[in-house]
Order: sequence, then structure tokens, then C-alpha cells
Amino acid sequence: MLGFKNTGGVEYLIVGLGNPDKKYENTRHNCGWMAIDHLADKLGCKVNKIKFKSFVGECRINNKRALLMKPTTYMNNSGQAVVEAMNFYKLPPENVIVIFDDISLDVGKMRIRQKGSDGGQKGMRSIIYLSGKDTFPRIKIGIGAKPNPDWDLADWVLSRFSKDEGKLLEEMFDNAADAIALMVDGKIDRAMNLYN
Repeated sequence: MLGFKNTGGVEYLIVGLGNPDKKYENTRHNCGWMAIDHLADKLGCKVNKIKFKSFVGECRINNKRALLMKPTTYMNNSGQAVVEAMNFYKLPPENVIVIFDDISLDVGKMRIRQKGSDGGQKGMRSIIYLSGKDTFPRIKIGIGAKPNPDWDLADWVLSRFSKDEGKLLEEMFDNAADAIALMVDGKIDRAMNLYN
């Protein structure tokens, strides 16, 4: 078939950052995992195999082979899982889309970036540090700022979303899935224009 380049392997990693224990389920800090679950549902793919210190599932996004990943290394060591998978599939950072929480954005908002610093997010810091690169496209998911300056940040990011916030998240996860479809097609600028 002319024009279709099939490398025979995975072409993209879509990584949602989070923590594996039950106590972290559906917390603000785990919205990267939640986004992957939502995307997997939309694509009809299961993220239930264990590989690269992660839960993984292979699927197709716009005819590209993608591996959905939920690292189980705990947030601060996310780079261990991501770099292992990148090395295995020989993927450049530009083909690794990372999804994680951001307290500087309101719930229901997301921000797509082509590259950049970790912005204080420790999972992203681990990925950049272990790979030696910062050219990972990323989707930051708003979890809202602490409601009160006296709150401990760890307590805030490990709190759960309210029902109303859950509805906003669902809508935003749909947008994130659409943005990822554009990003794997090389249309990151269009995704940024539409969803930032």
C-alpha cells in the first residue's frame, strides 16, 4: 500500500500519570490515569496488561499504533516506566504524549504544550530528567487551585472531585481524546488552537 509507513511496532505512547494504590483512585492527582481510562473506553481498548512497570493496552488512533500507558511506579518515578517503553519501541519524545494534573488550571480546562519544563510537576520532572529531553507534547488537566492557602498541597491533590467537577471532567476528557487524535496526526498546532 503506497504512502502507509508501518514500522511494525507501536508508533505513539499516550501516558497518563498517576499513582497505583486504591486510595489514589479518582483523586485530583490521578486525573492522568482517569483520562487514559476515558480514552480507552472511547477506543474500545483495554488497559490491563502489565509491561514497562505500567498498565498498558494497544490500540489504533487514526490508523497509528498507540500504546496507552498508566505507569505504576508512583508519580515521582514516572520516568522509569516511560523511558523503558521509549527505548523498547525506539520512539523520540515527540511521539510520547503525557497527560497530567495542573493546579494552575481550573477544573474542566486543559492546556496542550509541545514541549517545555516540568512546571513543578514531579512525574513530568522524572520523565524529563531520565530521558534528558523536554520535547514531550503534553496535556495538562486542570484540577483547580487549593480552595484555601492553609490547605496542605498534598492533601489537596489527593482529594476527590465533586459531582459537578466530575461532569466538567467528562467533557474535558472528550476534548482531550479529540486533541490526541489530532496530535498523532501531526496537527498539534490545530489541537492547541482548538482546546487551549
